[in-house]
Amino acid sequence: MIKSNPFNSTTFLSFWSKHFLGDKKASTFNFAKNLSFYESKIPGLHINAGKNLTKGVHYEFDPKSGKEEKGKTFLIYDVIDFATPKENIKNSPLGLYSVKQYPGFLIELGDYNSLDDYMSKTFKKSSRYKLRKYKKRLEESFHISFKAHCGEMSKEEYDAIFDSFRNLLEKRFGEKQISNNNLDPEEWNFYKDVAYPMILEKKAILFVLYNNNEPISVTLGYLSDNRVFDAITVFDIDYAKFHLGSIKIMNLIDWCTKNDWDILDFSKGYFDYKTRWSNKKFDFHYHIVYDKSSFKSRVLAYTLKSLFALKQYLREKKLNETLHRFTYALKNKKKESLDYQFLEVDDRHTQKELAPIDFNLSEHSSLKGICYEFLYLHQEHLENLNVFMMDETDKTFLLVGQNKKIGVKLNV
Repeated sequence: MIKSNPFNSTTFLSFWSKHFLGDKKASTFNFAKNLSFYESKIPGLHINAGKNLTKGVHYEFDPKSGKEEKGKTFLIYDVIDFATPKENIKNSPLGLYSVKQYPGFLIELGDYNSLDDYMSKTFKKSSRYKLRKYKKRLEESFHISFKAHCGEMSKEEYDAIFDSFRNLLEKRFGEKQISNNNLDPEEWNFYKDVAYPMILEKKAILFVLYNNNEPISVTLGYLSDNRVFDAITVFDIDYAKFHLGSIKIMNLIDWCTKNDWDILDFSKGYFDYKTRWSNKKFDFHYHIVYDKSSFKSRVLAYTLKSLFALKQYLREKKLNETLHRFTYALKNKKKESLDYQFLEVDDRHTQKELAPIDFNLSEHSSLKGICYEFLYLHQEHLENLNVFMMDETDKTFLLVGQNKKIGVKLNV
């Protein structure tokens, strides 16, 4: 059982209702006392408040339904904790379909007292070496800090982080060339509105990895009594060589073990990193509850069950990924991948006057990830890096660090 589920909290549900229900009102029903429902556009169908924007709900099925449920059908998204005996449902006037939809992944941390303890018992020595190398290289090349924002936080700081959060998401999914529902204006505005008051209430948290004062990885999490839900996460793709995704997870585990959080929940959906880091897999289900005595309710419930079963089949065949790429392509121009190569240079290339380049400017933004790769490969620090134009026509540049200099040619 999820204690103090943040997605059942008054703050989360009130902001969700404000953004998505308009004038509609949510109501409670006897069969699921800790959930509230709103009437959908389909007559007779009621959907749980929060819908698919929660990261997991739980409820206990009460077989003693009343007249309020008569003739109605209920759809409950993302059920992850349901231990009601089958006999309770069998003897109820309400029927239940449970349709598996998404895999879920989490780390149970109760048996580990530190990040090192978890890694030593989870990864081989060679893997631990690589992971620690990524973190060490990052800290050798930049001024890195990590902060968990929970409780007191100024609105100005919050807004600045959330603006960076969105920019990083747009950059990340632009590179992948797939659409991301979190960036839909209606959905993003909800997340931005609800997270701040929940942070002040210590029911949400922003984990931020900084280079100086610039966020380079941001994770929005929600908090129950013992569980951290990793809701939305992103890292700056310019730092890809440093494996920021792995470093971010290491920071989360370290924070959880130091602050006595037993579960780090990666939430729904399959990604390779989740299988590498998690030690428990579970499933998200959609529940369809219906009135057994109502023909209309039975037909609607069976139709919904069949629809969601079909969606899951298509998802398992990875057709949803094709759809996300297609919808992205409809809205955006195709982005050409950057092709480049490093070139060995000698003193002849640096005897003439070369024009300095600021790769932070938008016209040179393609150089940023290349420069950071140079820092990683040669263990240089950003403060010691200088970039020069060697040949504008040929698109060649010179990267000069404290101990290494190398040429770069963009193949455009």
